[in-house]
Amino acid sequence: MPFTEICIYQVKPQKVEEFEALMLEVKSFLEKQEGLLLLRFAKRGYRIDMEQIKEGLPPLQIKRIVKSVKYMLYWEFDTKENYGIAQKKLYDSYWKSIEKCLIAPHDKYLGERLF
Repeated sequence: MPFTEICIYQVKPQKVEEFEALMLEVKSFLEKQEGLLLLRFAKRGYRIDMEQIKEGLPPLQIKRIVKSVKYMLYWEFDTKENYGIAQKKLYDSYWKSIEKCLIAPHDKYLGERLF
């Protein structure tokens, strides 16, 4: 069963350009990892509340930065062993550079894909 990670990064507003450039470099590195099935990276730019959901309205664009800019990384591997190896390679190469851009340690959500 494929193994997945969703990682949430909270980036310092003054480090957004540096972080995005770094993640483009990281993308090339991540795509070469053995067993990688899917890689997605997104920047949070919208929000939605229950009223919008009830009315079927589109989400609202976020217009100002309060504390940080949030990014989501989703990657999926054929096995958790290949995921573990890729994590170590990422840690050994880009981890410190990524952490310098963050306001807090990133959150990781791990699990097996159900569908």
